[in-house]
Amino acid sequence: VASHSSGSSGINAEYGVRIFNPRTPSNSNQTIAKTYEKHENAKKTGYLQRVLQVEKASFSPLVMTTTGGLGKEFTSVLKRLAEKKAAKTGYNYQDCIRYLRLRLSFAMVRSVTTSIRGHRGVRGRGAAENCQGPDDYLYRVD
Repeated sequence: VASHSSGSSGINAEYGVRIFNPRTPSNSNQTIAKTYEKHENAKKTGYLQRVLQVEKASFSPLVMTTTGGLGKEFTSVLKRLAEKKAAKTGYNYQDCIRYLRLRLSFAMVRSVTTSIRGHRGVRGRGAAENCQGPDDYLYRVD
């Protein structure tokens, strides 16, 4: 996943997403904090140098569990996005973080559903892409 800044800062960011099950035998013999760290380091090992040198961007591994937990760097990225959204829209931070977590939850459910049942063609897009803030999180079909 990539994010390209259109502002004066010109900072680009790339994110590596990894979802793991903390209850598998390979993850159950260590603490959850160590497991997050292991998966974050694995993503960094695979992508960090290429992103820094070739893409000239920053890199953050977005690690989460199948049970809904988020890694340290993912939590930091989510908090920063909520702060920026709150400053830009005028909503308070709590509503913005709730909104982003809700969108993340629905994106994960959509991804899992698609991976289980497969893609079933193109459908009309609703107004979800036109959401302006936390109050607009309900999906409306035009």
